[in-house]
Amino acid sequence: MAEKLNGAEALVWMLQHYGVKHIFGLCGDTSLPFYDALQRLDHGIDHVLTRDERHAGYMADAYARVTKRIGVCEGPSGGGATYLLPAFVEANESSIPILGITSDVPVTSRGKFPLTELNQQALYQPLTKWNTTIDLAEQIPAAVRTAFREMTTGRPGTTHICLPHDVQKNLVPESEMWVQPGHETYPAQRYIANDSDIQKAVTLLLKAKSPIIICGGGVVISGAELALEKLVEKLNIPVCTTVSGQGSLAGTHPLNAGVVGSNGGVLATRNVVAQADLVFFISCRAGSTTTEHWRFPNRTTPIIHLDIDAQTIGVNYKTEVALVGDAKLTLDAMNQLIDEQFSKRPSSTVNGKEICRLAKEEKMTPFLKLALSNAVPILPERIVHSLNRLLPKDAIVCADPGTPCPYFSAYFLSEISGRHFITNRAHGALGFAMSAAIGAAIGRPNLKCVAVMGDGSFGFTVGELETIARRKLPILMLVISNSVYGWIKASQKSGYDKRYFSVDFDRTDHAKVAAAYGIPSWRVEDPQQLDSVLKLAIESNSPALVDIITQPLQDAAAPVSQWMG
Repeated sequence: MAEKLNGAEALVWMLQHYGVKHIFGLCGDTSLPFYDALQRLDHGIDHVLTRDERHAGYMADAYARVTKRIGVCEGPSGGGATYLLPAFVEANESSIPILGITSDVPVTSRGKFPLTELNQQALYQPLTKWNTTIDLAEQIPAAVRTAFREMTTGRPGTTHICLPHDVQKNLVPESEMWVQPGHETYPAQRYIANDSDIQKAVTLLLKAKSPIIICGGGVVISGAELALEKLVEKLNIPVCTTVSGQGSLAGTHPLNAGVVGSNGGVLATRNVVAQADLVFFISCRAGSTTTEHWRFPNRTTPIIHLDIDAQTIGVNYKTEVALVGDAKLTLDAMNQLIDEQFSKRPSSTVNGKEICRLAKEEKMTPFLKLALSNAVPILPERIVHSLNRLLPKDAIVCADPGTPCPYFSAYFLSEISGRHFITNRAHGALGFAMSAAIGAAIGRPNLKCVAVMGDGSFGFTVGELETIARRKLPILMLVISNSVYGWIKASQKSGYDKRYFSVDFDRTDHAKVAAAYGIPSWRVEDPQQLDSVLKLAIESNSPALVDIITQPLQDAAAPVSQWMG
Protein backbone atom coordinates (compact mmCIF):
# COMPACT_ATOMS: atom_id res chain seq x y z
CA MET A 1 0.00 0.00 0.00
CA ALA A 2 1.21 3.48 -0.82
CA GLU A 3 2.10 5.65 2.14
CA LYS A 4 -0.93 7.84 1.53
CA LEU A 5 -4.06 7.21 -0.51
CA ASN A 6 -6.72 9.65 -1.57
CA GLY A 7 -10.36 8.86 -0.80
CA ALA A 8 -11.11 7.15 -4.10
CA GLU A 9 -7.96 5.03 -3.89
CA ALA A 10 -8.76 4.12 -0.29
CA LEU A 11 -12.23 2.96 -1.31
CA VAL A 12 -10.79 0.72 -4.03
CA TRP A 13 -8.22 -0.67 -1.56
CA MET A 14 -10.93 -1.49 0.98
CA LEU A 15 -13.13 -3.22 -1.60
CA GLN A 16 -10.17 -5.22 -2.87
CA HIS A 17 -9.28 -6.41 0.62
CA TYR A 18 -12.89 -7.42 1.31
CA GLY A 19 -12.60 -9.75 -1.67
CA VAL A 20 -14.77 -7.80 -4.12
CA LYS A 21 -14.28 -9.16 -7.64
CA HIS A 22 -17.03 -7.36 -9.57
CA ILE A 23 -18.68 -3.93 -9.48
CA PHE A 24 -21.76 -3.12 -11.57
CA GLY A 25 -22.32 0.50 -12.47
CA LEU A 26 -22.54 3.53 -14.68
CA CYS A 27 -20.24 6.55 -14.93
CA GLY A 28 -20.96 10.18 -14.10
CA ASP A 29 -19.15 13.48 -13.52
CA THR A 30 -18.99 13.22 -9.73
CA SER A 31 -17.63 9.66 -9.95
CA LEU A 32 -14.56 10.55 -12.00
CA PRO A 33 -11.99 10.26 -9.16
CA PHE A 34 -13.33 6.78 -8.30
CA TYR A 35 -13.21 5.69 -11.94
CA ASP A 36 -9.68 7.05 -12.27
CA ALA A 37 -8.60 5.03 -9.23
CA LEU A 38 -10.19 1.89 -10.68
CA GLN A 39 -8.32 2.51 -13.94
CA ARG A 40 -4.90 3.16 -12.40
CA LEU A 41 -4.66 0.70 -9.51
CA ASP A 42 -3.86 -3.01 -9.60
CA HIS A 43 -6.85 -4.45 -7.73
CA GLY A 44 -8.29 -7.40 -9.69
CA ILE A 45 -11.81 -5.95 -9.68
CA ASP A 46 -13.85 -6.27 -12.88
CA HIS A 47 -16.06 -3.22 -13.44
CA VAL A 48 -19.18 -4.17 -15.41
CA LEU A 49 -20.41 -1.12 -17.30
CA THR A 50 -24.21 -1.20 -17.47
CA ARG A 51 -26.68 0.87 -19.48
CA ASP A 52 -28.88 1.83 -16.53
CA GLU A 53 -28.19 2.19 -12.81
CA ARG A 54 -31.35 0.32 -11.84
CA HIS A 55 -30.14 -2.73 -13.69
CA ALA A 56 -26.69 -2.41 -12.12
CA GLY A 57 -28.48 -2.87 -8.80
CA TYR A 58 -30.43 -5.90 -10.05
CA MET A 59 -27.20 -7.44 -11.33
CA ALA A 60 -25.57 -6.95 -7.93
CA ASP A 61 -28.63 -8.54 -6.28
CA ALA A 62 -28.55 -11.76 -8.34
CA TYR A 63 -24.75 -11.87 -8.15
CA ALA A 64 -24.98 -11.86 -4.35
CA ARG A 65 -27.69 -14.55 -4.39
CA VAL A 66 -25.64 -17.04 -6.40
CA THR A 67 -22.17 -16.38 -4.95
CA LYS A 68 -22.85 -15.77 -1.23
CA ARG A 69 -20.61 -12.71 -1.62
CA ILE A 70 -21.50 -9.03 -1.49
CA GLY A 71 -23.03 -7.55 -4.63
CA VAL A 72 -21.54 -4.11 -5.29
CA CYS A 73 -23.11 -1.48 -7.54
CA GLU A 74 -22.36 2.18 -8.07
CA GLY A 75 -23.78 5.26 -9.73
CA PRO A 76 -23.34 9.01 -9.95
CA SER A 77 -25.13 11.81 -8.13
CA GLY A 78 -28.59 13.14 -8.91
CA GLY A 79 -30.57 11.00 -11.31
CA GLY A 80 -28.10 8.14 -11.10
CA ALA A 81 -28.60 7.91 -7.34
CA THR A 82 -32.37 7.78 -7.76
CA TYR A 83 -32.25 5.06 -10.43
CA LEU A 84 -30.57 2.65 -8.01
CA LEU A 85 -33.47 2.78 -5.55
CA PRO A 86 -35.72 0.00 -6.96
CA ALA A 87 -32.91 -2.53 -6.66
CA PHE A 88 -32.19 -1.51 -3.08
CA VAL A 89 -35.72 -1.87 -1.79
CA GLU A 90 -36.03 -5.27 -3.50
CA ALA A 91 -32.73 -6.63 -2.16
CA ASN A 92 -33.21 -5.28 1.35
CA GLU A 93 -36.68 -6.76 1.70
CA SER A 94 -35.32 -10.06 0.34
CA SER A 95 -32.40 -10.10 2.83
CA ILE A 96 -29.81 -9.90 0.05
CA PRO A 97 -26.60 -7.94 0.82
CA ILE A 98 -25.71 -5.35 -1.77
CA LEU A 99 -23.50 -2.31 -1.27
CA GLY A 100 -24.37 0.77 -3.27
CA ILE A 101 -21.78 3.48 -3.76
CA THR A 102 -22.96 6.81 -5.09
CA SER A 103 -20.91 9.92 -5.69
CA ASP A 104 -22.18 13.38 -4.85
CA VAL A 105 -21.52 17.07 -5.21
CA PRO A 106 -18.54 18.44 -3.23
CA VAL A 107 -19.09 19.01 0.48
CA THR A 108 -18.03 22.61 -0.08
CA SER A 109 -20.85 23.11 -2.62
CA ARG A 110 -23.74 22.00 -0.42
CA GLY A 111 -26.54 24.51 -0.19
CA LYS A 112 -25.24 26.55 -3.14
CA PHE A 113 -27.56 24.97 -5.71
CA PRO A 114 -24.97 22.87 -7.55
CA LEU A 115 -26.21 20.59 -10.31
CA THR A 116 -27.43 17.18 -8.99
CA GLU A 117 -27.46 18.17 -5.30
CA LEU A 118 -29.64 15.71 -3.38
CA ASN A 119 -29.99 14.54 0.22
CA GLN A 120 -28.99 10.99 -0.60
CA GLN A 121 -28.79 9.79 2.98
CA ALA A 122 -32.42 10.70 3.58
CA LEU A 123 -33.40 9.17 0.24
CA TYR A 124 -31.83 5.80 1.02
CA GLN A 125 -32.78 5.68 4.71
CA PRO A 126 -36.02 3.65 4.38
CA LEU A 127 -34.58 1.35 1.72
CA THR A 128 -31.41 0.11 3.42
CA LYS A 129 -30.27 -1.63 6.56
CA TRP A 130 -27.58 1.03 6.98
CA ASN A 131 -26.39 4.04 4.98
CA THR A 132 -24.19 7.08 5.39
CA THR A 133 -22.78 10.15 3.69
CA ILE A 134 -19.03 10.72 4.01
CA ASP A 135 -17.92 14.19 5.04
CA LEU A 136 -14.20 13.56 5.54
CA ALA A 137 -11.93 11.21 3.60
CA GLU A 138 -10.62 9.66 6.80
CA GLN A 139 -14.15 8.29 7.43
CA ILE A 140 -14.11 6.08 4.32
CA PRO A 141 -12.43 2.96 5.75
CA ALA A 142 -14.66 2.88 8.84
CA ALA A 143 -17.74 3.35 6.68
CA VAL A 144 -16.77 0.42 4.46
CA ARG A 145 -16.10 -1.78 7.50
CA THR A 146 -19.50 -0.87 8.94
CA ALA A 147 -21.21 -1.57 5.62
CA PHE A 148 -19.71 -5.06 5.33
CA ARG A 149 -20.51 -5.85 8.96
CA GLU A 150 -24.13 -4.74 8.55
CA MET A 151 -24.61 -6.62 5.29
CA THR A 152 -23.29 -9.96 6.51
CA THR A 153 -24.39 -10.24 10.15
CA GLY A 154 -27.88 -10.83 11.56
CA ARG A 155 -30.49 -10.47 8.85
CA PRO A 156 -28.55 -9.62 5.66
CA GLY A 157 -29.53 -6.42 3.92
CA THR A 158 -28.43 -3.51 1.78
CA THR A 159 -26.08 -0.66 2.62
CA HIS A 160 -25.27 2.61 0.88
CA ILE A 161 -22.30 4.97 0.99
CA CYS A 162 -22.53 8.45 -0.50
CA LEU A 163 -19.10 9.78 -1.47
CA PRO A 164 -18.82 13.49 -2.35
CA HIS A 165 -16.54 14.48 -5.21
CA ASP A 166 -14.01 16.44 -3.15
CA VAL A 167 -13.80 13.76 -0.45
CA GLN A 168 -12.61 11.33 -3.12
CA LYS A 169 -9.57 13.56 -3.68
CA ASN A 170 -8.56 14.15 -0.06
CA LEU A 171 -5.98 11.98 1.71
CA VAL A 172 -6.75 9.10 4.09
CA PRO A 173 -4.41 8.32 7.02
CA GLU A 174 -2.62 4.99 6.60
CA SER A 175 -3.59 4.02 10.17
CA GLU A 176 -7.26 3.78 9.10
CA MET A 177 -6.58 1.28 6.31
CA TRP A 178 -7.59 -2.13 7.66
CA VAL A 179 -10.41 -4.60 7.13
CA GLN A 180 -12.24 -6.93 9.50
CA PRO A 181 -11.84 -10.60 8.47
CA GLY A 182 -14.98 -12.72 8.29
CA HIS A 183 -17.30 -10.20 6.64
CA GLU A 184 -16.39 -11.05 3.05
CA THR A 185 -19.27 -13.54 2.70
CA TYR A 186 -22.68 -14.00 4.28
CA PRO A 187 -24.08 -15.01 6.66
CA ALA A 188 -21.32 -14.12 9.12
CA GLN A 189 -21.07 -14.34 12.92
CA ARG A 190 -24.02 -16.72 13.12
CA TYR A 191 -25.93 -17.46 16.32
CA ILE A 192 -28.19 -20.31 17.36
CA ALA A 193 -31.63 -20.33 18.98
CA ASN A 194 -32.00 -20.89 22.71
CA ASP A 195 -31.50 -24.53 23.83
CA SER A 196 -34.77 -24.75 25.77
CA ASP A 197 -36.74 -23.36 22.82
CA ILE A 198 -35.12 -25.88 20.49
CA GLN A 199 -36.19 -28.69 22.85
CA LYS A 200 -39.77 -27.34 22.95
CA ALA A 201 -39.88 -27.24 19.14
CA VAL A 202 -38.58 -30.79 18.84
CA THR A 203 -41.14 -32.03 21.37
CA LEU A 204 -44.00 -30.45 19.41
CA LEU A 205 -42.72 -31.88 16.11
CA LEU A 206 -42.45 -35.37 17.56
CA LYS A 207 -45.97 -35.20 19.06
CA ALA A 208 -47.65 -33.81 15.92
CA LYS A 209 -49.52 -36.31 13.76
CA SER A 210 -49.58 -34.23 10.56
CA PRO A 211 -47.00 -31.42 10.71
CA ILE A 212 -45.73 -29.45 7.72
CA ILE A 213 -42.84 -27.06 7.15
CA ILE A 214 -43.09 -23.82 5.16
CA CYS A 215 -39.69 -22.49 4.07
CA GLY A 216 -38.80 -18.96 3.05
CA GLY A 217 -35.71 -17.62 1.33
CA GLY A 218 -33.56 -17.69 4.46
CA VAL A 219 -33.08 -21.46 4.23
CA VAL A 220 -31.00 -21.02 1.07
CA ILE A 221 -29.33 -17.86 2.39
CA SER A 222 -28.22 -19.79 5.48
CA GLY A 223 -27.12 -22.84 3.48
CA ALA A 224 -29.50 -25.01 5.52
CA GLU A 225 -30.68 -27.22 2.65
CA LEU A 226 -28.98 -30.42 3.84
CA ALA A 227 -30.03 -29.87 7.46
CA LEU A 228 -33.62 -29.39 6.30
CA GLU A 229 -33.47 -32.50 4.13
CA LYS A 230 -32.20 -34.59 7.05
CA LEU A 231 -34.97 -33.35 9.34
CA VAL A 232 -37.86 -33.92 6.95
CA GLU A 233 -36.63 -37.32 5.81
CA LYS A 234 -36.25 -38.46 9.42
CA LEU A 235 -39.77 -37.31 10.35
CA ASN A 236 -41.45 -37.80 6.93
CA ILE A 237 -42.77 -34.22 6.98
CA PRO A 238 -44.08 -32.44 3.84
CA VAL A 239 -42.27 -29.26 2.87
CA CYS A 240 -43.93 -26.29 1.20
CA THR A 241 -42.08 -23.15 0.17
CA THR A 242 -42.70 -19.52 -0.50
CA VAL A 243 -41.78 -18.23 -3.96
CA SER A 244 -38.44 -17.03 -2.57
CA GLY A 245 -37.98 -20.25 -0.64
CA GLN A 246 -37.68 -22.42 -3.75
CA GLY A 247 -34.50 -24.43 -3.56
CA SER A 248 -34.82 -25.13 0.17
CA LEU A 249 -35.45 -28.70 -0.95
CA ALA A 250 -35.00 -30.05 -4.48
CA GLY A 251 -38.15 -29.47 -6.52
CA THR A 252 -38.35 -33.17 -7.37
CA HIS A 253 -37.82 -34.37 -3.79
CA PRO A 254 -40.69 -36.68 -2.69
CA LEU A 255 -41.31 -34.52 0.39
CA ASN A 256 -41.49 -31.22 -1.51
CA ALA A 257 -45.16 -30.34 -2.11
CA GLY A 258 -44.20 -27.10 -3.86
CA VAL A 259 -44.97 -23.40 -3.60
CA VAL A 260 -47.97 -22.33 -1.54
CA GLY A 261 -49.89 -19.10 -1.48
CA SER A 262 -51.69 -16.79 -3.84
CA ASN A 263 -48.89 -16.64 -6.44
CA GLY A 264 -47.78 -20.08 -7.62
CA GLY A 265 -49.87 -22.04 -5.17
CA VAL A 266 -52.79 -24.23 -6.29
CA LEU A 267 -55.68 -25.90 -4.52
CA ALA A 268 -53.64 -29.07 -4.03
CA THR A 269 -50.83 -27.30 -2.15
CA ARG A 270 -53.34 -25.21 -0.19
CA ASN A 271 -54.88 -28.45 1.05
CA VAL A 272 -51.47 -29.67 2.27
CA VAL A 273 -51.36 -26.63 4.54
CA ALA A 274 -55.01 -26.89 5.55
CA GLN A 275 -54.68 -30.48 6.82
CA ALA A 276 -51.70 -29.73 9.08
CA ASP A 277 -52.00 -29.96 12.85
CA LEU A 278 -48.69 -28.06 13.26
CA VAL A 279 -46.92 -25.58 10.96
CA PHE A 280 -43.19 -24.91 11.25
CA PHE A 281 -42.24 -21.65 9.51
CA ILE A 282 -38.52 -21.53 8.71
CA SER A 283 -37.07 -18.19 7.62
CA CYS A 284 -40.50 -17.16 6.38
CA ARG A 285 -42.33 -13.99 7.36
CA ALA A 286 -45.78 -15.59 6.92
CA GLY A 287 -46.89 -12.65 4.79
CA SER A 288 -50.06 -12.15 2.78
CA THR A 289 -48.93 -13.91 -0.40
CA THR A 290 -47.66 -17.08 1.29
CA THR A 291 -50.71 -17.50 3.52
CA GLU A 292 -53.36 -16.18 1.10
CA HIS A 293 -54.03 -13.30 3.47
CA TRP A 294 -53.55 -15.39 6.61
CA ARG A 295 -56.16 -18.00 5.77
CA PHE A 296 -53.83 -21.00 5.22
CA PRO A 297 -52.79 -21.93 7.85
CA ASN A 298 -55.72 -20.70 9.88
CA ARG A 299 -55.30 -18.73 13.08
CA THR A 300 -55.85 -21.75 15.37
CA THR A 301 -53.09 -23.97 13.94
CA PRO A 302 -50.14 -24.31 16.36
CA ILE A 303 -47.04 -22.55 15.01
CA ILE A 304 -43.29 -22.96 15.45
CA HIS A 305 -41.36 -20.08 13.89
CA LEU A 306 -37.62 -19.99 13.23
CA ASP A 307 -36.05 -16.79 11.90
CA ILE A 308 -32.82 -14.83 12.19
CA ASP A 309 -34.90 -11.69 12.82
CA ALA A 310 -36.95 -11.71 16.01
CA GLN A 311 -39.11 -8.91 14.63
CA THR A 312 -40.78 -11.27 12.14
CA ILE A 313 -41.91 -13.84 14.74
CA GLY A 314 -45.37 -13.55 16.25
CA VAL A 315 -46.42 -10.73 13.92
CA ASN A 316 -49.11 -12.60 11.96
CA TYR A 317 -49.64 -15.77 13.97
CA LYS A 318 -49.65 -16.60 17.67
CA THR A 319 -46.49 -18.67 18.05
CA GLU A 320 -46.09 -21.70 20.32
CA VAL A 321 -42.29 -21.69 20.03
CA ALA A 322 -40.13 -18.83 18.80
CA LEU A 323 -36.68 -19.82 17.57
CA VAL A 324 -34.46 -16.79 17.00
CA GLY A 325 -31.31 -17.82 15.20
CA ASP A 326 -29.56 -18.98 12.08
CA ALA A 327 -31.54 -21.61 10.17
CA LYS A 328 -28.62 -23.99 9.55
CA LEU A 329 -27.22 -23.95 13.08
CA THR A 330 -30.66 -24.28 14.64
CA LEU A 331 -31.78 -27.11 12.35
CA ASP A 332 -28.50 -28.92 13.01
CA ALA A 333 -29.21 -28.75 16.74
CA MET A 334 -32.80 -29.90 16.21
CA ASN A 335 -31.59 -32.86 14.15
CA GLN A 336 -29.29 -33.96 16.96
CA LEU A 337 -32.16 -33.93 19.46
CA ILE A 338 -34.51 -35.68 17.02
CA ASP A 339 -31.99 -38.47 16.55
CA GLU A 340 -31.86 -38.91 20.33
CA GLN A 341 -35.64 -38.70 20.93
CA PHE A 342 -37.16 -40.13 17.76
CA SER A 343 -38.67 -43.09 19.60
CA LYS A 344 -41.14 -40.68 21.24
CA ARG A 345 -42.91 -40.04 17.94
CA PRO A 346 -46.43 -41.55 17.69
CA SER A 347 -46.83 -44.46 15.27
CA SER A 348 -50.03 -42.93 13.86
CA THR A 349 -48.20 -40.04 12.17
CA VAL A 350 -49.48 -39.22 8.67
CA ASN A 351 -47.30 -40.32 5.72
CA GLY A 352 -45.73 -37.12 4.39
CA LYS A 353 -44.48 -38.69 1.17
CA GLU A 354 -47.97 -39.90 0.35
CA ILE A 355 -49.44 -36.46 1.05
CA CYS A 356 -46.91 -34.90 -1.34
CA ARG A 357 -47.40 -37.59 -3.98
CA LEU A 358 -51.16 -37.04 -4.07
CA ALA A 359 -50.76 -33.25 -4.06
CA LYS A 360 -48.26 -33.36 -6.92
CA GLU A 361 -50.50 -35.70 -8.91
CA GLU A 362 -53.48 -33.38 -8.42
CA LYS A 363 -51.35 -30.39 -9.35
CA MET A 364 -49.40 -31.80 -12.30
CA THR A 365 -52.15 -33.72 -14.13
CA PRO A 366 -54.00 -30.62 -15.40
CA PHE A 367 -50.67 -28.85 -15.92
CA LEU A 368 -49.33 -31.60 -18.19
CA LYS A 369 -52.54 -31.62 -20.20
CA LEU A 370 -52.02 -27.93 -20.98
CA ALA A 371 -48.24 -28.31 -21.34
CA LEU A 372 -48.67 -30.88 -24.09
CA SER A 373 -51.31 -28.87 -25.93
CA ASN A 374 -50.62 -27.71 -29.49
CA ALA A 375 -52.90 -24.71 -29.01
CA VAL A 376 -51.96 -21.42 -30.67
CA PRO A 377 -50.91 -19.00 -29.24
CA ILE A 378 -48.49 -21.15 -27.27
CA LEU A 379 -49.62 -21.84 -23.69
CA PRO A 380 -47.27 -20.70 -20.89
CA GLU A 381 -47.40 -24.20 -19.40
CA ARG A 382 -45.66 -25.56 -22.50
CA ILE A 383 -42.72 -23.18 -22.02
CA VAL A 384 -42.12 -24.27 -18.42
CA HIS A 385 -42.47 -27.95 -19.34
CA SER A 386 -39.92 -27.57 -22.14
CA LEU A 387 -37.38 -25.93 -19.85
CA ASN A 388 -37.91 -28.58 -17.16
CA ARG A 389 -36.86 -31.19 -19.71
CA LEU A 390 -34.18 -29.35 -21.69
CA LEU A 391 -32.20 -27.22 -19.24
CA PRO A 392 -29.13 -28.57 -17.44
CA LYS A 393 -30.15 -29.58 -13.93
CA ASP A 394 -27.92 -26.90 -12.37
CA ALA A 395 -29.23 -24.04 -14.53
CA ILE A 396 -30.27 -20.75 -12.90
CA VAL A 397 -33.62 -19.34 -14.04
CA CYS A 398 -34.41 -15.66 -13.42
CA ALA A 399 -38.07 -14.76 -13.89
CA ASP A 400 -39.87 -11.44 -13.96
CA PRO A 401 -42.84 -10.97 -11.62
CA GLY A 402 -45.52 -10.65 -14.34
CA THR A 403 -46.59 -13.59 -16.48
CA PRO A 404 -43.51 -15.77 -15.78
CA CYS A 405 -43.63 -15.69 -11.97
CA PRO A 406 -46.74 -17.76 -11.14
CA TYR A 407 -45.99 -20.39 -13.79
CA PHE A 408 -42.35 -20.86 -12.87
CA SER A 409 -43.11 -20.67 -9.15
CA ALA A 410 -45.68 -23.43 -9.46
CA TYR A 411 -44.21 -25.71 -12.10
CA PHE A 412 -40.45 -25.18 -12.54
CA LEU A 413 -38.78 -28.19 -10.90
CA SER A 414 -35.09 -28.04 -10.17
CA GLU A 415 -33.63 -31.46 -9.45
CA ILE A 416 -31.15 -30.08 -6.93
CA SER A 417 -31.51 -27.81 -3.94
CA GLY A 418 -29.97 -24.35 -3.67
CA ARG A 419 -30.33 -21.12 -5.61
CA HIS A 420 -31.59 -22.16 -9.05
CA PHE A 421 -34.65 -19.90 -9.29
CA ILE A 422 -34.59 -16.14 -8.76
CA THR A 423 -37.47 -13.71 -8.95
CA ASN A 424 -38.08 -10.34 -7.32
CA ARG A 425 -41.04 -11.08 -5.09
CA ALA A 426 -40.53 -8.41 -2.42
CA HIS A 427 -41.83 -5.52 -4.54
CA GLY A 428 -42.35 -7.10 -7.93
CA ALA A 429 -40.99 -4.39 -10.24
CA LEU A 430 -40.90 -5.27 -13.93
CA GLY A 431 -37.58 -5.38 -15.79
CA PHE A 432 -35.68 -7.56 -13.31
CA ALA A 433 -34.98 -10.88 -15.04
CA MET A 434 -32.56 -9.89 -17.82
CA SER A 435 -30.32 -7.91 -15.49
CA ALA A 436 -30.53 -10.57 -12.79
CA ALA A 437 -29.40 -13.16 -15.33
CA ILE A 438 -26.38 -10.97 -16.14
CA GLY A 439 -25.41 -10.81 -12.46
CA ALA A 440 -25.93 -14.56 -12.07
CA ALA A 441 -23.93 -15.35 -15.22
CA ILE A 442 -21.00 -13.22 -14.07
CA GLY A 443 -21.15 -14.71 -10.58
CA ARG A 444 -21.49 -18.33 -11.76
CA PRO A 445 -20.02 -18.38 -15.29
CA ASN A 446 -19.96 -22.19 -15.33
CA LEU A 447 -23.77 -22.46 -15.13
CA LYS A 448 -26.44 -21.86 -17.78
CA CYS A 449 -28.37 -18.73 -16.84
CA VAL A 450 -31.83 -18.02 -18.19
CA ALA A 451 -33.95 -14.86 -18.18
CA VAL A 452 -37.71 -15.31 -18.62
CA MET A 453 -39.63 -12.09 -19.11
CA GLY A 454 -42.90 -10.81 -20.44
CA ASP A 455 -42.82 -8.33 -23.29
CA GLY A 456 -43.79 -5.61 -20.82
CA SER A 457 -40.68 -6.33 -18.79
CA PHE A 458 -38.56 -6.55 -21.93
CA GLY A 459 -39.42 -2.93 -22.66
CA PHE A 460 -38.02 -1.91 -19.26
CA THR A 461 -34.66 -3.60 -19.76
CA VAL A 462 -33.95 -3.80 -23.50
CA GLY A 463 -30.84 -1.59 -23.26
CA GLU A 464 -28.97 -4.28 -21.34
CA LEU A 465 -28.93 -6.42 -24.50
CA GLU A 466 -25.88 -4.36 -25.40
CA THR A 467 -24.24 -5.30 -22.08
CA ILE A 468 -24.92 -8.98 -22.76
CA ALA A 469 -23.54 -8.73 -26.29
CA ARG A 470 -20.46 -6.73 -25.25
CA ARG A 471 -19.62 -9.17 -22.45
CA LYS A 472 -20.46 -12.18 -24.68
CA LEU A 473 -22.54 -13.72 -21.88
CA PRO A 474 -24.17 -17.00 -23.01
CA ILE A 475 -27.52 -16.14 -21.43
CA LEU A 476 -30.74 -17.66 -22.76
CA MET A 477 -33.46 -15.01 -22.91
CA LEU A 478 -37.11 -15.96 -23.37
CA VAL A 479 -39.74 -13.33 -24.09
CA ILE A 480 -43.30 -14.40 -23.32
CA SER A 481 -44.87 -12.19 -25.93
CA ASN A 482 -48.57 -11.48 -25.48
CA SER A 483 -48.80 -7.70 -26.06
CA VAL A 484 -50.35 -6.92 -22.70
CA TYR A 485 -49.55 -6.05 -19.11
CA GLY A 486 -51.02 -9.41 -18.32
CA TRP A 487 -51.18 -9.39 -14.54
CA ILE A 488 -53.22 -6.19 -14.52
CA LYS A 489 -55.53 -7.27 -17.34
CA ALA A 490 -56.19 -10.61 -15.64
CA SER A 491 -56.99 -8.73 -12.43
CA GLN A 492 -59.34 -6.41 -14.35
CA LYS A 493 -61.06 -9.51 -15.72
CA SER A 494 -61.52 -11.22 -12.36
CA GLY A 495 -62.21 -8.25 -10.13
CA TYR A 496 -63.57 -5.49 -12.37
CA ASP A 497 -66.04 -7.29 -14.65
CA LYS A 498 -63.69 -7.20 -17.66
CA ARG A 499 -63.49 -3.41 -17.71
CA TYR A 500 -60.11 -3.33 -19.43
CA PHE A 501 -58.30 -0.02 -19.44
CA SER A 502 -54.85 0.97 -20.70
CA VAL A 503 -53.19 -2.44 -20.48
CA ASP A 504 -52.75 -3.47 -24.14
CA PHE A 505 -49.90 -2.44 -26.44
CA ASP A 506 -48.69 -3.31 -29.94
CA ARG A 507 -46.57 -6.40 -30.55
CA THR A 508 -42.82 -5.96 -30.93
CA ASP A 509 -40.65 -8.34 -32.93
CA HIS A 510 -38.24 -9.01 -30.08
CA ALA A 511 -36.13 -11.36 -32.18
CA LYS A 512 -35.36 -8.53 -34.60
CA VAL A 513 -34.51 -6.23 -31.70
CA ALA A 514 -32.03 -8.78 -30.36
CA ALA A 515 -30.60 -9.29 -33.85
CA ALA A 516 -29.93 -5.56 -34.03
CA TYR A 517 -27.60 -6.02 -31.04
CA GLY A 518 -25.88 -8.93 -32.80
CA ILE A 519 -27.56 -11.58 -30.65
CA PRO A 520 -28.77 -14.83 -32.30
CA SER A 521 -32.54 -14.93 -32.02
CA TRP A 522 -35.65 -16.87 -33.01
CA ARG A 523 -39.36 -16.18 -33.11
CA VAL A 524 -41.64 -19.15 -32.32
CA GLU A 525 -45.37 -19.26 -33.01
CA ASP A 526 -45.85 -23.01 -33.55
CA PRO A 527 -45.72 -24.99 -30.27
CA GLN A 528 -44.34 -28.02 -32.09
CA GLN A 529 -41.23 -26.01 -32.99
CA LEU A 530 -40.60 -24.78 -29.45
CA ASP A 531 -38.43 -27.67 -28.21
CA SER A 532 -36.13 -27.70 -31.21
CA VAL A 533 -35.58 -23.94 -31.07
CA LEU A 534 -34.98 -23.96 -27.32
CA LYS A 535 -32.52 -26.82 -27.69
CA LEU A 536 -30.54 -24.82 -30.27
CA ALA A 537 -30.55 -21.74 -28.09
CA ILE A 538 -29.56 -23.64 -24.92
CA GLU A 539 -26.68 -25.46 -26.60
CA SER A 540 -25.28 -22.36 -28.28
CA ASN A 541 -22.28 -20.93 -26.48
CA SER A 542 -23.47 -17.38 -27.03
CA PRO A 543 -26.25 -15.04 -25.98
CA ALA A 544 -29.58 -16.16 -27.44
CA LEU A 545 -33.12 -14.80 -27.42
CA VAL A 546 -36.33 -16.67 -28.21
CA ASP A 547 -39.45 -14.60 -28.79
CA ILE A 548 -42.44 -16.85 -28.00
CA ILE A 549 -45.90 -15.76 -29.13
CA THR A 550 -47.90 -16.75 -26.07
CA GLN A 551 -51.45 -16.93 -24.77
CA PRO A 552 -52.45 -13.69 -22.97
CA LEU A 553 -52.49 -14.07 -19.21
CA GLN A 554 -56.14 -13.06 -18.83
CA ASP A 555 -57.10 -16.09 -20.96
CA ALA A 556 -54.74 -18.52 -19.24
CA ALA A 557 -55.13 -20.92 -16.30
CA ALA A 558 -52.45 -19.22 -14.22
CA PRO A 559 -51.84 -20.51 -10.68
CA VAL A 560 -53.00 -17.30 -8.99
CA SER A 561 -55.72 -17.76 -6.37
CA GLN A 562 -57.55 -14.50 -7.01
CA TRP A 563 -58.20 -15.53 -10.62
CA MET A 564 -59.20 -19.12 -9.91
CA GLY A 565 -62.76 -18.45 -8.87
